[in-house]
Amino acid sequence: MDAPALARLIDHTLLRADATSSEVRRLCEEALAHRFKAVCVNPVHVGLVAEILAGSAVAPCSVVGFPLGAVPPEDKAAEAAGAARRGAAEIDMVIALGALKEGHHAAVRADIAAVRAACRGQVLKVIIETCLLDEVQKRLACTLAVEAGADFVKTSTGFSTGGATVADVALMHATVGDAIGVKASGGVRSLEAARALIAAGATRLGTSSGVALVTAGVAGGSY
Repeated sequence: MDAPALARLIDHTLLRADATSSEVRRLCEEALAHRFKAVCVNPVHVGLVAEILAGSAVAPCSVVGFPLGAVPPEDKAAEAAGAARRGAAEIDMVIALGALKEGHHAAVRADIAAVRAACRGQVLKVIIETCLLDEVQKRLACTLAVEAGADFVKTSTGFSTGGATVADVALMHATVGDAIGVKASGGVRSLEAARALIAAGATRLGTSSGVALVTAGVAGGSY
């Protein structure tokens, strides 16, 4: 995989609470320069990102119910709809983790479906926060996301106790097959890690280290 191919798998990400508009502008400039797949930011910055990226192949992406997922479905749906109105082409939502752990599967599916209905024209990625789930729960979360019409399942927010692992990506890919994509996110900071996650089945990478990843292979002479 060469640098351009790797870049097209990367969601260039800035989700810190104290992110400034100047930092977001720089993020977008980097994404445009390296032709990343998307720029992922908090909802407050989506309008700015959409304005800067207008006319390019880089997609504006917003998070919803982030980072806890502990938001009523109707509020997540409203947040997603608002982000879409401000120009988000992709939405990364956090599932109702407590409901999943309690076995309220219909409620989890309905939570995802409510966001899906609110952003029909957008790519929907469902963050299942793998570090908080056991294997059965991870598989179930992936299945519910497929049933609710998601386009991707995503490992992590990067704000909990762990990030993407090769084992989790492989499990998620085995569960969803080719039905939807798998986004590995959280702790993806090296080219070696990126390669391993892609080999395990990741079709998108969420990282704040995108520039380092796409330039590492050039510096090292290969990908």
